[in-house]
Amino acid sequence: MGQYVLTAFHASGEKLLDERIEAGNVAEAKAAGEALLKEKKLENTAHRLVNEAGKLILFHR
Repeated sequence: MGQYVLTAFHASGEKLLDERIEAGNVAEAKAAGEALLKEKKLENTAHRLVNEAGKLILFHR
């Protein structure tokens, strides 16, 4: 299991979401991140999902 961090931001730079996600692989992490963003109605805000090493998995500006 890998650790991923999903962060969503307001246009002002304020953090709206900062959640850790555990997933078996990148595809599972991306799907879980997208589902969480949709659930919290943040899919159209700036957001990023990174793995433990800081590699960008998902990004929206």
